[in-house]
Amino acid sequence: MEQKILELLNELYPVDISKVESVTNEMYRCIAKQGVFFARITNYKSYDEQLEEVKYTDFLYNEGFGVSPIISSIQGKTVERITLDQDVITVLYKAASGIHLPKSQWNASVFKELGRQIGRLHCISKKFEKKEKTKYISDWHENEEYAFHKYIPKEESTIREIAHDVLSTIKSLPKNDSTYGLIHGDLWLENILVDSNLKLTMVDFQDCEKHFYIFDLAVPIYSALEYSFVGNGNILDYGRSMTKAIIDGYKEENDISLEMLNKLPLFIKLKEVFEYSLMHMYWDKEKLTEEQIRIMNHYRIRIEQNHSILP
Repeated sequence: MEQKILELLNELYPVDISKVESVTNEMYRCIAKQGVFFARITNYKSYDEQLEEVKYTDFLYNEGFGVSPIISSIQGKTVERITLDQDVITVLYKAASGIHLPKSQWNASVFKELGRQIGRLHCISKKFEKKEKTKYISDWHENEEYAFHKYIPKEESTIREIAHDVLSTIKSLPKNDSTYGLIHGDLWLENILVDSNLKLTMVDFQDCEKHFYIFDLAVPIYSALEYSFVGNGNILDYGRSMTKAIIDGYKEENDISLEMLNKLPLFIKLKEVFEYSLMHMYWDKEKLTEEQIRIMNHYRIRIEQNHSILP
């Protein structure tokens, strides 16, 4: 498969790829004479959705924002169709600078810069939406991953009720240009690269969506508390400092009202229920490992007891 991908990419793109390595089942690292590239090969979103996403990220790049540049094919297309075992869609990116920061290095200074960049992102998103009318990028609640009641079992009545309340509360919030628009949508910390000068690059915009801007703050806070705290202190203090830092950074580039900030725990709860629903969506309940059962029970206890991870 990797050899076939290598041949197809060399036919399509003006690069000389010598090696293709699988990173995930839809992302491939490509070693070429011109440098390192990443090919995304997937039907996760339709051709039109991916084309609109690429137009958005290309706009961000041309505005000087930290995203990976897209490589057009020899035919001048940013999104191409190829045939492997089936027809799939590919996008080729130049590798971004920076690294996935080790967990112990996610601190308030980095989070403040992340907040600042998210603020910039949303400002440029507003500019993009004024220039381009988005037709294919969905509103968040239209995406299959938010169909909580389809995947959370009926027996889990307490969690289903909480999921319903969270969804209905957020759907009913008033929307305007200052609170709602195009966001990254999946800013967990593995989707952020950091270089030695604290320059940040955001990757994997495949889940970009129309949502409340504050969700792009909720996801990295959730990610830091859930995955990146490695001890050497109090997790509540860590959560407070990271939350304050990301908000302070955001405010340097963009406005956010106290009313929306007060809803931050609600959006973190949305992310938490979202992650729990994904477990039911993608894991085989007949073949759960002990670790998967442990994780699911951990989430169930926390959600059912309405415990917030945000200090």
